[in-house]
Amino acid sequence: VQLAESGGGVVHPGGSLRLSCVASGFTFEDYDMGWFRQAPGEERELVARIRWTDSHTYYADSVKGRFTISRDNAKNTVYLQMNSLKPEDTAVYYCSASRKLGFPITVSEYDYWGQGTQVTVSS
Repeated sequence: VQLAESGGGVVHPGGSLRLSCVASGFTFEDYDMGWFRQAPGEERELVARIRWTDSHTYYADSVKGRFTISRDNAKNTVYLQMNSLKPEDTAVYYCSASRKLGFPITVSEYDYWGQGTQVTVSS
């Protein structure tokens, strides 16, 4: 199993980035996919999630209206479009996969994890 994130980098406040995560080694279309982030000294938190059944999405209040999660099952890829970035969005962003029924939002409910990609928002 592998989740490979890409697209992180350094951006000015108000800028945009698009993260990608390519999955392999499991049946991607049968898993909820999530993006978490972890800032230094902070706990890892769920930013966005997309359900495998109907692509229903969930967003943390802090990113609602600025971030968009999407998936392409034909490419085994999940994306996170991040607009209007703020310094407080600075963190390592992790792609994750969950087979748990219901509404997985905690770290323990996710089965597979990527290595993370750094996003830094700074002037």
